Amino acid sequence: MNEPIHLVRGIPEEPTARSVPSFEVFFQEERTRLYRALCLITRNRYEAEELTQDAFVRVLEHWARVGVMDDATGYLYRTAMNSFRKAHRRAVMAAKRATGLTHQDDGLEHIEGADAAIRALAILSPRQRAAVVLVDLLGYPSEEAAKILGVRAGTVRTHVARGHAALKETIRDE
Repeated sequence: MNEPIHLVRGIPEEPTARSVPSFEVFFQEERTRLYRALCLITRNRYEAEELTQDAFVRVLEHWARVGVMDDATGYLYRTAMNSFRKAHRRAVMAAKRATGLTHQDDGLEHIEGADAAIRALAILSPRQRAAVVLVDLLGYPSEEAAKILGVRAGTVRTHVARGHAALKETIRDE
């Protein structure tokens, strides 16, 4: 909108508003050309039809702004191409995930593993849980775990054995 600004007594005048062309006319003029271009790009008429519809819907949502642009057709094509690239990226990522070519998120596996361990340990009594964590997860020998817990080493071994039995029973039930 590079219309000249007229000065009346030193005050800039508002430029006259351009009339917004009809979306229906724009759609009728551009739909076939866009569809054909997308057919060539995608090599799939169904995908081209989907992208054409999507681009026109997006343009219609912003028609008050797009309709007065100097190059509304260029905006339409950019919108269609952005949708095509986005769909292409998603398809490539889905294919990579399906074939195992993406890197696995080890952080999520760690969180899931920790969550499973916390849930499993929740069934144990507090003493069994403390003994199992100290001996199995932290690697303390039963004598050192006994000193930490303030009990005898035999008691720690008993708690660990009972904890293991309870965990095995839970796993078998599941």
